[in-house]
Amino acid sequence: MGEGKYKTIAFLTLGCKLNYAETSTYERLFSAAGLKAAPRGEAADIYLVNTCSVTATADAKSRNLIRKVQRLNPGAAVIVTGCSAQLRREEIEAIPGVTRVFGCNEKSSVVPDTLATLGITSALTTPPPPVFDAWSSGERTRSFLKVQDGCNNLCAYCTVPYARGESRNVPLARCVANAESIASLGVKEIVLTGVNTGDFGRSTGESFADLLKALDQVEGIERYRISSIEPNLLSNEIIDWIASGTKFQPHLHIPLQSGSDELLARMGRHYDTAFFAAKLDYVRKALERSGGPKVFFGIDVMVG
Repeated sequence: MGEGKYKTIAFLTLGCKLNYAETSTYERLFSAAGLKAAPRGEAADIYLVNTCSVTATADAKSRNLIRKVQRLNPGAAVIVTGCSAQLRREEIEAIPGVTRVFGCNEKSSVVPDTLATLGITSALTTPPPPVFDAWSSGERTRSFLKVQDGCNNLCAYCTVPYARGESRNVPLARCVANAESIASLGVKEIVLTGVNTGDFGRSTGESFADLLKALDQVEGIERYRISSIEPNLLSNEIIDWIASGTKFQPHLHIPLQSGSDELLARMGRHYDTAFFAAKLDYVRKALERSGGPKVFFGIDVMVG
């Protein structure tokens, strides 16, 4: 349990919802080890900074945040993880006051190795899983459930595969168990999240469609959303199943990235604008059939 000079811990997160889900899991694990969350506005004995590296600006914000917590409490232990920690490890290790740095491939070691480094004894004995599964808690209405990590696409503009590694997923049964844990807290909505969410099943031989159908049976959860899914991975089978009447909401976030077929090809994307338009048309017709609710789309487009 928390002892000696290390009794409180604060968590700071930059970047995507996947990072926030993982930070929430770190918080639960450190709490189980006996550490208490530092009250807002008060200095903590330990700071865990979960960084982002999706852009140069995100990298700079990550470094600035690390330096900021050092100024808040110069004697605190500073633990750094996340994508910037993976891609800029030596640079972050060189920042004065940083205690430990954990890359994305070391997420399962963050809690046990931090406790060991700081000499904190703990009753935590469960070995870390091969894929660090996570879900957010503390929100009143929804929780973000990690189902997948990594990406094999290697799009020309993207550093994420280098930070997060190859595509792999949390086993379906564990995803369902985590959803049941979320339901037990009274949360009614779950947002499925991952680096390339629709690629679920690559490492376990399961399918994304099977995952959706299994989660739909979890009692207590009333609504599901898919945080983001590539257009080429949103199969007509999934669309038709959602349209048949499920807990999955008619809201889909589908990245386009560019309206130029030439640029999409140079990026290494696995579709063109015609495919994208046809997919959205199929979704709209399937889900709005028979007087169903209007479909809402979220779309990413790069403009510079």
